[in-house]
Amino acid sequence: MPHNETRNVGLLSRIVRRIILVIYRFNGWKVVSGLPTNIKKYVIAGAPHTSNWDFVFFAGATHEENVQPNFMGKHTLFQGVMRNFMLDMGGIPIDRTKKANAVEQVAAEYASREELALVIACEGTRKSDGKWKSGFYNIAQAANVPIVLAFADNATKTIGFSPPMIPTGNYGEDLLKIAEWFRSKIPDLDRYKVLEEQARAIIDGRNDI
Repeated sequence: MPHNETRNVGLLSRIVRRIILVIYRFNGWKVVSGLPTNIKKYVIAGAPHTSNWDFVFFAGATHEENVQPNFMGKHTLFQGVMRNFMLDMGGIPIDRTKKANAVEQVAAEYASREELALVIACEGTRKSDGKWKSGFYNIAQAANVPIVLAFADNATKTIGFSPPMIPTGNYGEDLLKIAEWFRSKIPDLDRYKVLEEQARAIIDGRNDI
């Protein structure tokens, strides 16, 4: 869904989306469990994040699901000639200089739209050991929207999404449920094991992150 629904999507973004879809299909990726069809607003919490190609394959998968993914970006990337392209691709500008923090800014976007599927790479960087940042959870709570989990298995070239999960406010317990869902998909992935240990540490009071 474009940031501004009254403006036509530009030619460049249409070309880029087409290229992404061609790459996704050419590489043989497929969706094994689809996105929910009964809700229009949610946070997509994805892991693992190991490659710059992750965005391409997730974008291809969401296209197959007829969903326009959204992402957060530094507001300076939405200036000049890049502005319309970034908005067309689903970008949401985040201004770190504003009084409202990133969570509040994104929550306001959810409130102003009829549809918004925000993709967040919860590990933060490709070099992560598997621990998650809590921003995805804080955004979902602030916007009062569910979380949909997403995994990508490079070995089988499959992408899958979970049923919607409503945050309970108990981050540690919810994170453990999240970790268990991911481990049910790729049990031996080290990053998922680290995530499960992180959740247990939070529950036990050994870690508050």
